[in-house]
Amino acid sequence: MVDDTFAIEVAFGLPHKQRLVALSVPPGTTAREAVVLADLPRLFPELPCETFDDAPLGIFGQALRDPARHEVAPGDRIEVYRPLLVDPKAARRERAKRQASGGTG
Repeated sequence: MVDDTFAIEVAFGLPHKQRLVALSVPPGTTAREAVVLADLPRLFPELPCETFDDAPLGIFGQALRDPARHEVAPGDRIEVYRPLLVDPKAARRERAKRQASGGTG
């Protein structure tokens, strides 16, 4: 019998904890399916399970437009991105406002 699978990795991290899950998946596996197979809620019980359901995904730092349709390739590292806590534009405006008023930080 021929093993019709290939190796990939799924990565997720918090500031204090990171995990890289090695998987063997069949051809046709999507990035979103790979995240489900990685069982990240078990590895990060401190987060709500739904954290991973619709999280943005990327492969080697390149964001995926449609992770539910993107089929992974041998050697891919699927990255699960955390939601932003602060909108970057709002943070820049706030910093600029503080600097303009003479604030330090």
